[in-house]
Amino acid sequence: MLRLTWVQPEDLLGHELRQAAEDGREPWAIAARWRSAGGLEAPDRAGASPTRASRYLRQLAEDLLDELADLPSRFAEDEPTDWERIVLSCGPPGRRGDGGPPGGPAVGGGVPPRRASDPPSAAAPTRARLEAAWLGRAVGCLLGKPVEKLPLDVIRTLARSTGNWPLNAYFTTLGVPPELLDAHPWNRRSATSSLAENIDGMPEDDDLNYPLLNLLLLQRHGRAFTTTDVARVWLDELPAGRTFTAERVAYRNLLSGIEPPHTARHRNPFREWIGALIRADVHGWTNPGDPAAAAEQAHRDATLTHTANGVYAAMFTAATIATAATGRHDVHTCLRTGLTVVPPRSRLAKALTHAIRLAHSHEDFDTVVDELHLTHKKAHWVHAVPNTALIAAALTHADGDFTGSICRAVSGGWDTDSNGATTGGIAALLTGDPAALPDRWTAPLKNRLATSVAGFDGTGFDALAHLTWSLTHREASRP
Repeated sequence: MLRLTWVQPEDLLGHELRQAAEDGREPWAIAARWRSAGGLEAPDRAGASPTRASRYLRQLAEDLLDELADLPSRFAEDEPTDWERIVLSCGPPGRRGDGGPPGGPAVGGGVPPRRASDPPSAAAPTRARLEAAWLGRAVGCLLGKPVEKLPLDVIRTLARSTGNWPLNAYFTTLGVPPELLDAHPWNRRSATSSLAENIDGMPEDDDLNYPLLNLLLLQRHGRAFTTTDVARVWLDELPAGRTFTAERVAYRNLLSGIEPPHTARHRNPFREWIGALIRADVHGWTNPGDPAAAAEQAHRDATLTHTANGVYAAMFTAATIATAATGRHDVHTCLRTGLTVVPPRSRLAKALTHAIRLAHSHEDFDTVVDELHLTHKKAHWVHAVPNTALIAAALTHADGDFTGSICRAVSGGWDTDSNGATTGGIAALLTGDPAALPDRWTAPLKNRLATSVAGFDGTGFDALAHLTWSLTHREASRP
């Protein structure tokens, strides 16, 4: 029996009930109807429950998904998805009360225009800086792959069993007691290509596929691309089986004739999960020194699949990276700038502010992680809010150091490969040169990336950096 993950209505309903509670709706009566009919909770870690629901339960799930979509949210005013309303909620620079830098960049009209004497190309990162960023993204992703989906205590136990705690190297099976592996096996899809003893180049991962797709997006449509252009590139180049969570639902919606931005909303309980965030790096790299433009570009990409905090996470990441890409700012300034594009009363803004304060307040990062897990204990492990908070905390606590940042991000659990990838890309970008990244991290990648995105399989990170650099300069030279 085929159980296609992330699209079964009976599984989506459980996730939507959780999402409704998180985004300020009142789903309790609908939840009671579902449970009284014999409906189950959403799968905790997997993308599909093990058995197919009855025809009655499946139809009921579809009906209840639509009813849930009509429920009003008490957070609607504070968490808009529309770009113009986001701009209004963030306000002009210097008037943010959420920790943004006084007079710093903000979205929309809050950003002072560039002077003629300071053209975009002056802030553009070098090819070496971009190669470091690509490598850092891959290394962080690879570090997190074998422990994706594992609970926090299991990650700690596995690492400690080999003397790799605090985390400081790729995970390994060598030295792990057999009974521990039997009780807590590695991620089955990733273990054959992401443990220290078997890494042979960078294996395929959606955290690298999406940046590749965004290179194609900019090649074909330029910086003025639309959300519909993003959809076209996906349908042309992205195999449906390589999509997950919100991206898979949006893909299904496209094939059903639903157009953006409704693709993000129709029966999509994953619309505030981490998928849009992992697509944001290219938008930051190609808008160096212009965090507002990077955020707006990320918004057009994200709204194919996400709403509200799922979109803000991508905007925050893109703006942070755009600031880091110039090589002129430390990690703390980059994060503060990223925060200025997030609506200040949103759940994400509050979570980021809390996480950064925790990271400044505690010497022991495990204490920071424990507090974050306690704060976000009701959130799904792929939700954008806790994961973005962890990324910010890891970068802050490590002061932007590459090894310290990726190890903190992955050791914090939740979506380990995605958090490692985004954290690694930012920290490596700040180093400015691939030679600044420890060889023990980069050598196993062998300058080779595996992917199902046509034309990129086997590509080197130096070649990807050159392509990214050329796109940045091509866009910067346009009037």
